[in-house]
Amino acid sequence: MPVDYAGNSLDEARKLDISSNAQTFTDRVNNRDLNDFYSFNLNSRSSFHLQVDGLKADANVDLIRDANNNGLFDQGEVLTASTLSGKQAESINEILGAGTYYIRVYPDSNAKTSYKLNVWATPFDDASSTILSTSANTTNSASVQTQVSANSAIAPASPTNNTNIVAGSLRADTFNYQSGSSRTIYIGNGNVDYGSGARDLLNLSQFASTSVTTNYANNSTGGVVYNTGNGNRLYDAIKFSDGSEILFQGIETIQFQDKTVNLSVTPNDPLFNQQWDLHITGVNDAWRITQGDNKIAIGIVDTGLGANSSGIHPDLPSTTKVANNYFDESATFSHGTRVEGTIAAASNNGVGIAGINWNSPVQMIDVIGGDSGDYNLVQATQALIDGAGGRKLVINLSLSGGSSPAFEKLVADNKDKVLFVIAAGNQDQNTIASPASLAQTNNNVVAVGSSWGTKDWYGNARTPGDRISYAGWWGSNTGSGLTLTAPSEFVTTSASRADASATYEFNYFDRFNGTSASTAVVTGIASLVWSANPNLTAVQVRAILSETATDLGAAGYDTVYGNGLVNANAAVRRAEALDRGFA
Repeated sequence: MPVDYAGNSLDEARKLDISSNAQTFTDRVNNRDLNDFYSFNLNSRSSFHLQVDGLKADANVDLIRDANNNGLFDQGEVLTASTLSGKQAESINEILGAGTYYIRVYPDSNAKTSYKLNVWATPFDDASSTILSTSANTTNSASVQTQVSANSAIAPASPTNNTNIVAGSLRADTFNYQSGSSRTIYIGNGNVDYGSGARDLLNLSQFASTSVTTNYANNSTGGVVYNTGNGNRLYDAIKFSDGSEILFQGIETIQFQDKTVNLSVTPNDPLFNQQWDLHITGVNDAWRITQGDNKIAIGIVDTGLGANSSGIHPDLPSTTKVANNYFDESATFSHGTRVEGTIAAASNNGVGIAGINWNSPVQMIDVIGGDSGDYNLVQATQALIDGAGGRKLVINLSLSGGSSPAFEKLVADNKDKVLFVIAAGNQDQNTIASPASLAQTNNNVVAVGSSWGTKDWYGNARTPGDRISYAGWWGSNTGSGLTLTAPSEFVTTSASRADASATYEFNYFDRFNGTSASTAVVTGIASLVWSANPNLTAVQVRAILSETATDLGAAGYDTVYGNGLVNANAAVRRAEALDRGFA
């Protein structure tokens, strides 16, 4: 029998010294070990996160506060609980004040299961990073770059006629307002830490919300259009009584003296906090402008979908069954199910994950696996174009392996209405795989590479945004024509089975990898951009994605990162500005 590491009562709780780095503790519960207790202390207000996974049977988890600090369970207060059914991972994410807390893991009924408890907490004072500030005086074309502490004090001063631009990182940044400029522009560039509760925060704590005028961006008339040098885009705006103003994008929380304003969209899908691929690309900020539109269609050329007697994965939208070949017949896991879930899983439905696009119709065609009725690439592309019914169409090709003159003609003939988003390949070589290589000569083709989040497949710490490359395994291809990078190794829908004769079972896979995964992220974001402005051409959508990407690697375009990491929020705001008539 394995050692029981956790305490079996509140006063015997195993003491944890948790930090902002995730820690994992392994134990088990059963009908003879009904309660596993852990305790921890927080010295300051923090964003707290836990997950219980690796379950073989149903187990639940409570978060308890020791209200009187006396260690008595009957005096504790259950703050929140996670009680999902079956083997689903349980998770809790809360903002907690300083104090003593307990975690209780326990089986449902007579369930017997081992588990992994993953836990971390990030103090709000530590959730920011150093921010690069670029100040551009309107009377002097020279720019000055200085490092500004994220915790710098607010220094009152009379505004002068200049504009101060402050750009954030890919982490959670705190932007502390400093007066002295007639206009200050804050640019949040995605936030990989969003799932842990950390936010891109605009600190206006010395100002009451009633002392300023706010003009928040939306998809009608809200917000202010402004050009910081790479095209007009839509910003949120705050104006002070002295006439100075703040413009901003990618800010998730504003802290006023009298209240906190939360701007980002957080759906109720229980695995959303794990979807760092959406957080680092600003998808949850872009949702304020659009969550997808029926005027835009999405096509997926892949393996088809895993299906059983109940149909396709219950967290996927109803999919148009083109020529009845949407079913993945021969695979033990459905690659197409992973792709489609990333792009368009049913969202804000209290189940599983959130897809990037909530509203656009999706078509799936099987071209991989040698299944009966499989289309070739040309047949599939034409069927998707016909099935779109005149809508603008984003086609996802998370595949490689060649092209043909007939396919290349379809690409060239549809530059107004069809955007092709294609995987750059996983060979870790300085050549973009075909057909993504068509991005070199066709400006309605997007070739997509892969970037890490905060850790890799093996749990090693990584710098968010860095190109993925494993010695001897796989790496994201580089080379001429690479357009963008996007996240890989993230959670999505899954359908798998023991062999081709067995029945597909539906679940979620937490490390969908390769440039296939990254391509699906870009497809979803491209469909949001087009949804914000259906009047755009496919060529314009690619241009917007390129000019609004978060620059990585060498300054400007390079063949390792292309134009940089795709930025959904910035791209959608650019599309909205164009829709309002601002070039």
